[in-house]
Amino acid sequence: MTAKHVIIDCDPGQDDFINLMLVAAAPEVFEVAAITTVAGNVPLALTTHNARLACDWAGWRQVPVYAGCPAPLMRGLATAEHVHGATGVDGLPPATPGTPLIDTHAVPAMIDALRAAEAPMTLIATGPLTNIATALIMAPDIVDGIEQIVLMGGARSAGGNITPSAEFNMAVDPHAAARVAAAGIPLVIFGLDVTHQLRMTGPRRARLRAIGTPVATVIADMLDSTANRMTFAADDGPPLHDPCTALFLIAPSLFDLVDCHLAVETDSPVTYGHTAVDIAGATGRPVNARWATAIDDEAAFACIEQRLAGLAAGAN
Repeated sequence: MTAKHVIIDCDPGQDDFINLMLVAAAPEVFEVAAITTVAGNVPLALTTHNARLACDWAGWRQVPVYAGCPAPLMRGLATAEHVHGATGVDGLPPATPGTPLIDTHAVPAMIDALRAAEAPMTLIATGPLTNIATALIMAPDIVDGIEQIVLMGGARSAGGNITPSAEFNMAVDPHAAARVAAAGIPLVIFGLDVTHQLRMTGPRRARLRAIGTPVATVIADMLDSTANRMTFAADDGPPLHDPCTALFLIAPSLFDLVDCHLAVETDSPVTYGHTAVDIAGATGRPVNARWATAIDDEAAFACIEQRLAGLAAGAN
C-alpha cells in the first residue's frame, strides 16, 4: 500500500486528539505533510497547543504544526468547552509541548504544500473549514493539488448538535463550509448521521483501558471525562465524531456512502450551518460529495482497538 500524503486541518478537541492517534497508528496509510490548526472546539491558542501535544504523544518528530485562523470568516467564534473541557482535551495530563510551532501562518503553509506536491494530496478536516476556505480564496489554483477532502461535519437525518438544524463545525463557520462545498473538490463527509452510530459505551471504554498502553489509557480517560460531563441514555456513551475520517481512510469498507449534492445555509439566522444533503437529486444540482450513511460500529471499534494497541506514546 502506498501511503496517502495528507494535511490534517483540525481544532483539538478530544475527538481530534483520538483521530490524530489513529493516523499515527497507521503509518502505512498516512504520510502526514503538516498539521494546521483552526479555532473551533476551543480558541486557536489552545487548539494549537493541543495539536502539538498530540504530536508528542504520536511520536511525530518531523511533522510541522502551523497555527491558522483565529475566527470564522464572517461570524464571531463559538466554542465547545461544555463538551471538551476548559482545555479542549480534558483527561489529557497538562504538559508543555515538545513539538515546536512553525512561525508561518497555516493558510500560506497549506497553499505552498499543495502547490509543491508531486501528486494531489488528501485534506483531512475535523474542525471548522476556515483555513481551507481562506486558502481557496487566496489561491484558487490549489484545487488542482487536492485529491479529496475527507471531513467531519454536517447532519441530515440526525438534526444538529449546536443548533436544532446544524452540526458544530458547520455552524461555527457556515460561510467557509459553503465555500468549500462549491469549490469543485471531491468531498467525503462524515456527519452526525453516521458519527452518532459509533458510541464509546462504558464497556468499550473499559476495553480501551484494558489495552494498558499510555495512549489507550489516556484516550479512555478523555472519553470518561466526556461521559461524566454529558448525559447519555442507557450508557450510550460519547460518539466518536472526528475519528470516522481516519477510519474511512484506513478501512473504507466500514462505511456505507451515497452520492449527493451538498449545500450549506449561510443566510438564515435560524438555520445557518444547516447542511442541505440532496441524495435524491431533487434540486437537479450536480453531485459534489459522498455522504456517509452507516458504519459497522463493531468492526470500527475493533479497528480502533487493534490500532491503538500497537501505538506506544512517542514511539514513532
